[in-house]
Amino acid sequence: MPRMTAKATVTNDEDSSPSGLLERTLRVLELLAAEAQGLQLYEIADRLAMPRSATHRVLTSLAEQGYVRQQRQQGVYQLTAKIASLAFSFLSGSGITDLAQPIIDRLARSAGELVRLALIDGREMIWVAKAQGSQFGLRYDPDMGQVGRLSCTASGHAWLACLSDDDAMALVDKQGFGLRKDYGPKAPETRAALLKALRETRKRGYSTAIQTYAPWMNSAAAAVIDPATGEVAGAVVIAGPHMRLTEARIGELSPLLVDAARELAVAIAASPALSPPRGGSGSFFISPTS
Repeated sequence: MPRMTAKATVTNDEDSSPSGLLERTLRVLELLAAEAQGLQLYEIADRLAMPRSATHRVLTSLAEQGYVRQQRQQGVYQLTAKIASLAFSFLSGSGITDLAQPIIDRLARSAGELVRLALIDGREMIWVAKAQGSQFGLRYDPDMGQVGRLSCTASGHAWLACLSDDDAMALVDKQGFGLRKDYGPKAPETRAALLKALRETRKRGYSTAIQTYAPWMNSAAAAVIDPATGEVAGAVVIAGPHMRLTEARIGELSPLLVDAARELAVAIAASPALSPPRGGSGSFFISPTS
């Protein structure tokens, strides 16, 4: 009788481990968050360089939990509103609506442009509130959650200007410079150009992005600084079309922008859930779009 031997099954499918599965699940969620119209299974797998079998398992699990749905006609996978409801529940409970939104609304009405608030969360800067002040004409209103370049955004400059040159450049070097062909015609592409912009930001007390993020867009930002710790908690930004939000107009609005940043700092300090972690400002990462 032949001798029976047990064979061990070996797999290189990294999603078999809890950490691998979690990483893949989060990557799928982040990708779908940037694709509101949805993606086919093969598109998700190809974009994330994941096996299609593993991608299918992740999507099936997310669908069972109500975070993803599949459109039967097109076959695309989309996020449901459940993710958004979690975020809104947190923001409501943290007090952002009651404490910060009135300040954002007032600045937007005065500026007649889009105003956005971003808060630092770990190594990211997350957009948590906005108000549209433009009632007519061209309106700039980007999707929430987009990732921008520190080197060519007003919010990026507002935050980097609060750091030393070495610390600021360490973050930019890690992310890379925004090239003019991908962003605006005046996007800084060298260390010298960026450091010059940061010096100007420190001198005036707020940052400006004149055709640096996009050729048709200008913006200005002021850092929101925790009054108790002196650490950066976030940034408030005014953004609008280049033809309307001119450098002269930004200068007129700058006192209102700086005052709003100070008010927001007090409001945020009143809510522990919105305050930045102590002692961690040197490693924060910005993810703005203006």
